[in-house]
Amino acid sequence: MEIYRNSGGDSGVESFEIGVDSIRVKFKGTLKSYRWSNLQAGRQHVEQMKELARRGSGLNAYINRNVKFKYDK
Repeated sequence: MEIYRNSGGDSGVESFEIGVDSIRVKFKGTLKSYRWSNLQAGRQHVEQMKELARRGSGLNAYINRNVKFKYDK
Protein backbone atom coordinates (compact mmCIF):
# COMPACT_ATOMS: atom_id res chain seq x y z
CA MET A 1 0.00 0.00 0.00
CA GLU A 2 1.07 3.56 -0.66
CA ILE A 3 1.41 5.96 2.26
CA TYR A 4 -1.21 8.72 2.15
CA ARG A 5 0.49 12.13 1.93
CA ASN A 6 -2.00 13.86 4.27
CA SER A 7 -1.33 17.41 3.10
CA GLY A 8 -3.63 18.92 5.72
CA GLY A 9 -2.03 16.96 8.56
CA ASP A 10 -5.29 15.86 10.18
CA SER A 11 -6.52 12.92 8.10
CA GLY A 12 -7.51 9.55 9.49
CA VAL A 13 -6.22 7.85 6.32
CA GLU A 14 -2.88 6.07 6.66
CA SER A 15 -2.41 4.37 3.29
CA PHE A 16 -4.19 3.35 0.11
CA GLU A 17 -4.00 1.01 -2.87
CA ILE A 18 -5.56 1.81 -6.21
CA GLY A 19 -7.01 -0.98 -8.35
CA VAL A 20 -8.58 -0.90 -11.78
CA ASP A 21 -12.13 -0.64 -10.44
CA SER A 22 -11.53 -0.10 -6.74
CA ILE A 23 -9.57 1.62 -4.01
CA ARG A 24 -8.45 0.07 -0.73
CA VAL A 25 -7.92 2.39 2.25
CA LYS A 26 -6.32 1.74 5.62
CA PHE A 27 -7.12 4.12 8.45
CA LYS A 28 -4.80 5.06 11.30
CA GLY A 29 -5.19 2.86 14.34
CA THR A 30 -6.87 0.00 12.48
CA LEU A 31 -5.51 -3.39 11.48
CA LYS A 32 -7.70 -3.99 8.47
CA SER A 33 -8.27 -2.03 5.29
CA TYR A 34 -11.53 -1.22 3.54
CA ARG A 35 -12.19 -1.66 -0.18
CA TRP A 36 -14.59 0.48 -2.17
CA SER A 37 -15.44 -0.85 -5.63
CA ASN A 38 -17.34 0.45 -8.63
CA LEU A 39 -19.98 -2.18 -7.92
CA GLN A 40 -20.68 -1.18 -4.30
CA ALA A 41 -19.83 2.54 -4.15
CA GLY A 42 -20.24 3.52 -7.79
CA ARG A 43 -17.64 4.39 -10.41
CA GLN A 44 -17.93 8.17 -9.91
CA HIS A 45 -17.17 7.88 -6.19
CA VAL A 46 -14.30 5.44 -6.68
CA GLU A 47 -12.67 7.62 -9.33
CA GLN A 48 -13.00 10.70 -7.10
CA MET A 49 -11.46 8.78 -4.18
CA LYS A 50 -8.54 7.73 -6.39
CA GLU A 51 -7.92 11.35 -7.35
CA LEU A 52 -8.05 12.52 -3.74
CA ALA A 53 -5.72 9.71 -2.66
CA ARG A 54 -3.16 10.66 -5.32
CA ARG A 55 -3.46 14.31 -4.30
CA GLY A 56 -3.04 13.45 -0.62
CA SER A 57 -5.86 15.68 0.51
CA GLY A 58 -9.57 15.35 1.26
CA LEU A 59 -9.97 11.57 1.10
CA ASN A 60 -11.11 11.01 4.68
CA ALA A 61 -13.72 13.78 4.49
CA TYR A 62 -14.99 12.49 1.13
CA ILE A 63 -15.39 8.99 2.50
CA ASN A 64 -17.30 10.23 5.54
CA ARG A 65 -19.61 12.40 3.43
CA ASN A 66 -20.28 10.08 0.50
CA VAL A 67 -19.36 6.41 0.83
CA LYS A 68 -18.77 5.63 4.49
CA PHE A 69 -20.76 2.38 4.56
CA LYS A 70 -20.60 1.51 0.84
CA TYR A 71 -17.39 -0.50 1.15
CA ASP A 72 -17.25 -4.14 0.01
CA LYS A 73 -18.31 -6.48 2.79
